[in-house]
This record gives sequence, structure tokens and C-alpha cells, in this order.
Amino acid sequence: MARHPAPLPDSFQGRSFAVATARAHGIPRSRTRAQDLLRPHRGIRSPAGVELTYGHECAALQLRLPVTAAFSHVTAARLHDLPLPSVLESADVFHVVVPRGTRAPRGKRVCGHQSTIGEKDVDRRKRVPATTPERTFCDLASMLTLGELVAIGDVILRRGGRAARMKLAKAVAAHPARKYRLHLKRALELLNPKAESPKESELRVLLIAAGFPAPAVNHVVYDVDGTFVARIDLTYPGCKVAIEYDGDQHRTDKKQWRTDLKRRRRLEALGWKYLTVTQADLDDHGDFFADLRTALIRPL
Repeated sequence: MARHPAPLPDSFQGRSFAVATARAHGIPRSRTRAQDLLRPHRGIRSPAGVELTYGHECAALQLRLPVTAAFSHVTAARLHDLPLPSVLESADVFHVVVPRGTRAPRGKRVCGHQSTIGEKDVDRRKRVPATTPERTFCDLASMLTLGELVAIGDVILRRGGRAARMKLAKAVAAHPARKYRLHLKRALELLNPKAESPKESELRVLLIAAGFPAPAVNHVVYDVDGTFVARIDLTYPGCKVAIEYDGDQHRTDKKQWRTDLKRRRRLEALGWKYLTVTQADLDDHGDFFADLRTALIRPL
């Protein structure tokens, strides 16, 4: 008959713990190797009943980090629920920053960074210490395209209100990685708190970079009676050109698909030219740009 592992002391129940700490409390090595314990990180154990969400995994890793460490880059972005490209969102790597002069942690799933970082750069309102959204925006300049960086900045502005732009500007000016300063400043110039989706932000940046005028963001259209018709992702109101980014849910969700068709029909009845954009157009935008140029010069 298989033997059940001995119960853990109460202070070790329901939470992750370091093997070294368990040993110091008299828990034998054999108990820390038992099959009822998960191993989220090297030298860390979690009781099988603990739900290892991303935040819990960060909290578990924190147990073996220096006290001056903070989660940063992609990890901080995920903790702050900031939009990331799928390739980074799904990467099984935890980014950690420590002050210069402190050895950066390394490991199979840990990417350590050394940087000039102070208390003002750390947000302690989360379950674990993480770089502030503004500092995270700056750190990610080394990993993101201009459009992806603007998408994050748009979210920070939308959440932070009037003071957010000034806080971002101060963070950019103070950031130690000078080689990315121009990249960050260009992103600051393009931010718009009216943006409501990352792909919408990326599309806006793509248009401006291609030489098109900056489009209006989430422009509201009414009919001749003043009745609401639509709020459109990106528009050139003077030319009555509407541009909408459609993700897969617009195709797979029948209700959404029917709503989109009705809205498009109403806009076209009012004389608007309606251009739908998908990820394929962001990846290869030649045909979309040609269609947009035609729409902007074609008489109403």
C-alpha cells in the first residue's frame, strides 16, 4: 500500500515555500521531494492544491530573489495586464531587474537584468514587486516595434487619466537606456488615449509611418436625425472613410458578424466608404494602402 506523505506544518500549508526554508524548519529532504508538491521553480515547492496562476508563479519565484529585485519587462507587463505580442505573451520566461552592483538572477525560466532602478520605479500594489507601468513601457522599448510600444502606451494613458502622459514623459527622460530614447520619444508622440484595442493602435502607427495623415480615433457617426450609428476605430471624417480592424471573433461570433454587417450597411447608406482590416493586412499592407489611397481621393 502506498504511503501518504506526512502533513506539512501549518505555516507551510496553502502557499509556496523555498526548500531551504523548509529544511531550516526541520522538514526532511525526502518530504520536499514528495509527489504531492509542485515545482514551479528550482528550489521552490507548492502544495498540489495551490492554483499556480501567473501571479502565484511570480510569488513563488520571489522567494529565491534578492530583496531588491522587481519583476520587469514582459513579466511586469503581464502583471499590469498590458497588451503584448502573442510570441512574448506565451513565452515561459520571467524577467527580473536588480539594481546595478547586484548579481542578476539567472535560470532556465529566469531572465535577469541589471539597471539603474529606484523605489519610484517599483509598484508594490501587486502581489509581488513589479516595475511601474511607466518604467515597464520604457524597458520594453528594446523588445517591441513602434506600433506594439504605442499600443502599451495607449492603454497606460487610457487608464491613467490626464497625469499619465506627464508620468510617461518623465519616465522616458529618466530611463537609463539612452540607445532607445528616440524610439520611446517617437512612441510618446503617437500615443492616443482614445484607442481601445492594441491592433487599432498598431494600425494607426502603420498608417502614419506610411505617410497618411493621422486618422481620427473612435470617431462617432450620427445620422441626419442625430441618432447614433457607429463608433469607428479609425476614420478620415472629411473624406468619409471608415477603417475597422476585425479580429477572428468578428468572423466566428455570429452575433458580432451580424452586428458588423448592419453597421456597415448603415454607414454606407450615409455615404461612408468602409475598409475592413485584418492581421493579414498588418503583415502585408500593400493592397490595403492602395485601397485606402483610392478611397481618400475618390469623390463622395
